[in-house]
Amino acid sequence: MFSRMQNKVKELQQKMGEQGVDVTFAMDPDSVYYFTGIHDYLGMDFGRPTIAIIPQSGEISVVLPSLELNMAREMTWVERLLPWTDGIGDEWRGDIKQALKGKKTIGLEVNKTHAVLGNFIAEQSEGSKIKDMYMTMSRQRMIKTPEEIAIMKKAGKVAVAMCEAARDTIGPGVPEYEVALAIINGGTQKYAELLSEDQSGVNAYYSPLTHDLQILQTGPNMHMVHKRASIKKINKGDSVYMCFCNVAEFKCMKVGFDRQYFIGSFTKEEEMVYNQSIQGQKIALDMIRPGVKASDVHKASAKYYEDLGYGICYRTGRAVGYSRLEKPEIRVDDDTILEEGMTFAVDGAVSLDNGTAGRVGDSVVVTKDGYEYLTPMDKSILVL
Repeated sequence: MFSRMQNKVKELQQKMGEQGVDVTFAMDPDSVYYFTGIHDYLGMDFGRPTIAIIPQSGEISVVLPSLELNMAREMTWVERLLPWTDGIGDEWRGDIKQALKGKKTIGLEVNKTHAVLGNFIAEQSEGSKIKDMYMTMSRQRMIKTPEEIAIMKKAGKVAVAMCEAARDTIGPGVPEYEVALAIINGGTQKYAELLSEDQSGVNAYYSPLTHDLQILQTGPNMHMVHKRASIKKINKGDSVYMCFCNVAEFKCMKVGFDRQYFIGSFTKEEEMVYNQSIQGQKIALDMIRPGVKASDVHKASAKYYEDLGYGICYRTGRAVGYSRLEKPEIRVDDDTILEEGMTFAVDGAVSLDNGTAGRVGDSVVVTKDGYEYLTPMDKSILVL
């Protein structure tokens, strides 16, 4: 794992040299993990910056709260850790000032850098140029290594375990939040089981606890696409939709996954819409292979919905991995050519204003002649 991170740092430094960037500051937690292996620290919600400092050449360093120092030492290959403490000296600012000295071009992930750091750099580097490194860093993540794909397959197992736990809990009279609790438990148990296969080294510092508010709608709320689980009870005749995209991961690598079930029965309209969502996703999946434009995958699926008479079509998918949203995206304006090793969440969805909806989502990896599921689970229409 560390050799991969070290190689990615060297690759970024080479790109920085080509682009004339003297130093890059990475603050987004996913990017900090990608380059250093440090994760699950207290962050900017509590006013505590952790910042990777990557010069154009030579040793990188990480500025971090002193409270996180002992944990970070066990997680990372980076030797130069620069702890700061509340009220002592310039806190984190001193090391940033030092890193900025004499630098003419400064790299940031502009839209992922907290304003606290962005504003400080702007104040301290008057006359210097800011270069957005977001796409440069995004391109580094596009093609996953076999090791990364293996981790994502385990994230897929966590996602499937979540759904199985939910499916076993769903029934008339069960509150939505009870289903969400089952999802948390099922995912955590599977995550822990997979972690127990190897607890050596850095593996001991990943937590199996899955978290975040579960996206879940039932019955008349099905058209509220990202509504969270509430105290509403599930009724016979309801449809239940669950999105696991904000909770399913393994070792900091994320997948997208969605499933929908019917309680007791379904109407002809529900059956029609659900099957349309399945077909819309299938059309997109059938397009996925090396050499195809991401936008063409989207257009094929969007045309299907348009031919059915539906209106606006949002993106068909997005790259996933270290972040829940990576590049490229399967949308109308992204002409990135698909390559073997790219990983995507691919959706199919139809929502009607009357509350009827059909939705499905899976994660896949692009193979030499098509794709392979990272989230293999039956999606034929199912009555519970």
